Amino acid sequence: MPINLIQYPNCTTCKKAKAWLLNHNIPFTERHIVESTPSAEEIKSFWKLSGLPLKKFFNTSGKKYRELELKDRLKDMSEEDQLALLASDGMLLKRPIVTDGQKITLGFKEEDFENTWK
Repeated sequence: MPINLIQYPNCTTCKKAKAWLLNHNIPFTERHIVESTPSAEEIKSFWKLSGLPLKKFFNTSGKKYRELELKDRLKDMSEEDQLALLASDGMLLKRPIVTDGQKITLGFKEEDFENTWK
């Protein structure tokens, strides 16, 4: 399965991830995280694949996260409710999400990309 870059084009971190993939000649497809927001099932599969806590999938620096006061609300929400919330608005998701169906990276750290995608 090809690498899929799920991103928001105006996001600086997403631009860095895209540039890294291009500079390393790694083929990928792009998916707009807002226009084609991952479903709750997709997010659940990303979460299981990542081994990270579900809260790591929230864009904690985003305006929407702050508006919804999720910092205080997440701890009282079920995993299913959190997944549904993430799937309701692509701007709530940490980005970029890069996956080939076997591996996944969340956000952009060059070291993680070196270890995962090179």
